[in-house]
Amino acid sequence: MRVANKTIYDMVKFNLGKITEELNHANKVVSTGKRISDLSDDPVGLTQALNIKSALSNFEQLGRNITTGNSWLTASESAMSNVQNLISDAKTLCVQMATATIGTEERASAAETVQNTLEEVISLANTQLNGLYIFSGSKTDTAPFSQDGTYNGDNNPFTIKIGRDSSVQVGSDGGAVFGTIFNTLSDLKDALGANDFDGIQTAMINLDTHFDHVSNKISDVGSKMLRMEIKENIFQDLKISNTERLSEIENADITEAIIDLQAKELVYQAALASSAKVMELSLVDYIK
Repeated sequence: MRVANKTIYDMVKFNLGKITEELNHANKVVSTGKRISDLSDDPVGLTQALNIKSALSNFEQLGRNITTGNSWLTASESAMSNVQNLISDAKTLCVQMATATIGTEERASAAETVQNTLEEVISLANTQLNGLYIFSGSKTDTAPFSQDGTYNGDNNPFTIKIGRDSSVQVGSDGGAVFGTIFNTLSDLKDALGANDFDGIQTAMINLDTHFDHVSNKISDVGSKMLRMEIKENIFQDLKISNTERLSEIENADITEAIIDLQAKELVYQAALASSAKVMELSLVDYIK
């Protein structure tokens, strides 16, 4: 059966196009180092790669959450440690003022010191991080304490997500942290001003309670920081393993890719030579 010239030319054109496409793909693999660029390259592999990239993106977000959380906890620990030091200083002052050899003027001066301490504790209780209050519960845009010690926050501490089903409270319910420490300091100031020995003794006992309470809160912050450090290490390991797996799926073996490219170049050159001969054929060639 005679084959029409147009049919022959169409077949030549189709074959050259197919070989050219394969050559371009082989060249793209070598130039990019990537085995998968399109869905048609490896549908299963591409799906796996997309899933891994999604997981890596999630790890990055959780890592940022942990960084934010650590900043909040560090600020909380620093503020509470300073408050604890002020409580200790106030107790030392109580011991000094609770003796009969201390005069009225000295106690009046000590009362002013306690007032300064009270103001400093309130300032620490209103600590901000990046414009947000860390002791306001979830009301992070509201100063938690008024100058008279009134709590304006809520009891829902600011929380960050550190896993699919896990979160950590990095903010604090200021009312639960500082309790009645402002009242104690205010009462101590009044007792000193009134030469009230019993009031000074009572304040000493209450300050011990506050010191222990703040110590417990600092320990709680430390345990949260340790938990997030463990989580961060886990995420780092997962990022490394997933990145390696992604590389195995996406990246090409360069040596194999170059060999494949060279083979396709030879095929392409042979196809061009063959096609040139076919395209030169005419009716004259058939009747010779």
